[in-house]
Amino acid sequence: MSATAAGTERFLAEVRAFLDRALTKDLREAGRATTGVHSEIGACRLWHHRLYERGWIAPAWPREHGGTGWTEEQHFLFDQECAANDAPILFAGGVRSLGPLLIAMGTGEQKARYLPAILSGDDLWAQGFSETGAGSDLAAIKTRAVANGDHYVVDGLKLWTTGAHLCNRMFALVRTAQLEKPQQGITFLLIDLPSPGLTITPIITMDGEHEFNEVRLEGVRVPMANRVGAENEGWAVAKQLMRFARANNTNVAHLRRTWRALDRVAAAMGAEAEIRQRRALLGTELLAFEALELRLRIEGRLDGHDEASSSLMKTAATELHQRITELLLEAAGPYAAATLPATSHLAEGGFAARKYLATRAASIYSGTSEIHRGVMARQLMAWGKA
Repeated sequence: MSATAAGTERFLAEVRAFLDRALTKDLREAGRATTGVHSEIGACRLWHHRLYERGWIAPAWPREHGGTGWTEEQHFLFDQECAANDAPILFAGGVRSLGPLLIAMGTGEQKARYLPAILSGDDLWAQGFSETGAGSDLAAIKTRAVANGDHYVVDGLKLWTTGAHLCNRMFALVRTAQLEKPQQGITFLLIDLPSPGLTITPIITMDGEHEFNEVRLEGVRVPMANRVGAENEGWAVAKQLMRFARANNTNVAHLRRTWRALDRVAAAMGAEAEIRQRRALLGTELLAFEALELRLRIEGRLDGHDEASSSLMKTAATELHQRITELLLEAAGPYAAATLPATSHLAEGGFAARKYLATRAASIYSGTSEIHRGVMARQLMAWGKA
């Protein structure tokens, strides 16, 4: 066995031993029951704390800021082992996107204030980007921020704000000037939740879950020290954050969790030959996507700076994930109409339906698939001219 292979085996043995100890039955059940973008919040917090205590909460961060120092291959293998052991999916926008953004673009004071609380899980962050008429077209935002002394006064409405009811912080895009181009005059702010003048209202989705919210801001005061980047230049800040998010929020480990659910439901229902055949074809696609993610990680193209690679990953993962949940729904058959887990079949069928419905939004959040195809097309055209 080569030194590299031996090192990989030692790493995997360490990870598996930790997961055997740290993942209780309740945590594994919470992981298996997850249909949305994160597991039940109590399980999220407990699993976050255990990873934090072990020093493994932020594998993608530099070591000097609390990262693990792992290679990209080790990070990939860790994610795979967590998925294979039904670990909860973390509510971790702070770890996956805002933390890397502050490391790259935040002030020293912002890093000192926010990074430790992101790592420990004391701070949970919501993303205040979308608005009515400004979903995929974020340049159309209308939420206003007016300078008043050393504060901004913010007025507006944010929609589809994932987990705002669970969070104590929110990063948001606001308009501070009306300039020639809509992308100009936007500023990136860090806002405390709750704040005077800020109201959070639930949005219940078609799967019956409460993940999204409406956040109304009326005269909310935000210190200018909470601005990331320069005033009116928040578009570049937001683009950088979205590169981090798109590279991390739908990876093969998430798809593997749904794949395990498909196997579970197909076995419970006694899947017909057609379902088994389509599963085999999807399995080939999943293996190809897995190889692509590992290659891009090792080449350093998912570090938040390669926009085309981030869009490629987001689009491919989203659409493959949706196809897996479509087959999951078909494998459940009529039991997918279940709303009460009265029998094992109804429980599996109800899960299949909720998972299918939950992933319909995946081709919208973090930018629609059409937006990402545009990014990739521009990159291909640039290569053609080179």
